[in-house]
Amino acid sequence: MAEKEIRLDKFLADMGKGTRSQLKEAARKGRISVNGEVVKSADKKIKIPGDTVVFDGNPVSYVTMEYFMLNKPQGVLSATEDKRHRTVLDLIDQKNRKDLFPVGRLDLDTEGLLLITNDGALSHKLLAPKSHVDKVYFARCAGKVPESAVSSFAEGLLLPDGLKCLPAVLKILSVREEGESETEVLLTIREGKFHQVKRMMEAVGCPVLFLKRLTMGPLTLDESLKPGEYRPLTKQELELLNQL
Repeated sequence: MAEKEIRLDKFLADMGKGTRSQLKEAARKGRISVNGEVVKSADKKIKIPGDTVVFDGNPVSYVTMEYFMLNKPQGVLSATEDKRHRTVLDLIDQKNRKDLFPVGRLDLDTEGLLLITNDGALSHKLLAPKSHVDKVYFARCAGKVPESAVSSFAEGLLLPDGLKCLPAVLKILSVREEGESETEVLLTIREGKFHQVKRMMEAVGCPVLFLKRLTMGPLTLDESLKPGEYRPLTKQELELLNQL
């Protein structure tokens, strides 16, 4: 990273250490040091990388971008904050940045791959309608999915509300016919309309009982991550995203 100068209070605020006014007060109380010397003015300019900043006795590293793969569990909202539900950001307890957000949304009752970052340009690449980034979902649905649905999805399904979906790939994995029948499918879509997977399966008479996103573009959900667990993206994963 090229060296640049930044105000001390912005440096610490970006890393989630408090508001500008709180950090100004912390500096007055001698809680901040730069290169081993206590700094009483939070508007001091510091160099990154280069200068060593310590807040309340703990070194603080400046991170420009962060990228996390989360296996989103059910019951957690794909949002930055909410008064009623836990959000996906509440699950990321090892973050440095305060400006992280989920790339796209998964419904409250949907599990699976969710990218958490503060990289707005990457988010736009993944979500822009013209990008047509593939997303693969596993779904367990009520009823028996008709074989004709495979070709209907491939041609571009027309939903009852008039939405014409882009061509999608439907793969029927298994059908359980004893008792109340259920079908397990993999569905690959290239867009992300509101409740799209659920609306598509409902349109062929098989409402979704369970839904999990497995891939998004070049990212594939790490099978070792249990619902609610996360990890930073690997260097290889970041390189693949940068090729979009």
